Amino acid sequence: MPRFKDFRPAGVIPATLLALNEDMSIDAKATRRHLRDCALVEGVSAVTVNGHASEVHACTFDEQRMILADSLAEVGDKVPLVNGVYADGSIEAAKLARMAADEGASCLLVFPPNSMSMGGQLRPEMAIAHYKRIADATDLPLIAFQYPMGSGLGYPFETLLRLFEEVPTIAAIKDWSNDAMLHERHIRTFQNLPRPVNVLTTHSSWLMSSLAMGCSGLLSGAGSVIADLQVALFRAVRAGDLKLAQAINDRIYPVAQAFYAPPFLDMHNRMKEALVLLGRLERAVVRPPLMKLSDAEIARIDAALKQASVTREGAMSLAA
Repeated sequence: MPRFKDFRPAGVIPATLLALNEDMSIDAKATRRHLRDCALVEGVSAVTVNGHASEVHACTFDEQRMILADSLAEVGDKVPLVNGVYADGSIEAAKLARMAADEGASCLLVFPPNSMSMGGQLRPEMAIAHYKRIADATDLPLIAFQYPMGSGLGYPFETLLRLFEEVPTIAAIKDWSNDAMLHERHIRTFQNLPRPVNVLTTHSSWLMSSLAMGCSGLLSGAGSVIADLQVALFRAVRAGDLKLAQAINDRIYPVAQAFYAPPFLDMHNRMKEALVLLGRLERAVVRPPLMKLSDAEIARIDAALKQASVTREGAMSLAA
């Protein structure tokens, strides 16, 4: 059973990282410590595990179950846990969803199956069948992960509307459309449906602009490092305080530029290195095909953290 019944995904939701030992096994103690660092930031509404940020693509089913169980044991009585459902097959996705519900997750973040990348956008019934199978496995609220259309994994606008109608447990989308015009259309349309569907931005490289369009929240890997700045920015935008929002965004800018530089796939690798630089993690080990960053890039991350005045303790104490 979920620890937080009737959870509705909104607000600031960091996606946490996975700490690894030198042999690439999971460092459970360090992972739990990192989880607390994110979950206990004042203003955070939930935390996500088993997502992109925690290298879910390289974790087995049993490892994902262990990560969720450890996370619930560490902070499950304090914040809702969103668990990723990452699988290329719908049967496996439903199995993951059922496991997460049984363990006590409060919400599921559903990734698009990579198997749909070669034309699945032309077969909306595939996406609907995938979500229905997951919804049949659990009544937990679902967050649909919307990818860029150019990836082949984004759902067309009309497909999303059909999904919301036919799978009523979809409560939000994690919007990575990477298209400002489409993103605004999502916000204006989905959040004003008869049964509203929240838009959680993950456009962390242009977060202030995205939030200013009216998103109900954000779900971001960068929250693993700068959750306090994200909370402050979200609140400032919600309050209509443009001057304060701009000042906070000026702090976020160098970090976002460092994290989301090409190649984009290294973003969470860079976040691990940032936590090591800040003294919040002991090591920045990643599982292949991800690879260790160069010394030059680590130096760029260090410079960005210093420019943003991010410290081991956080950032907002400096902006109080």
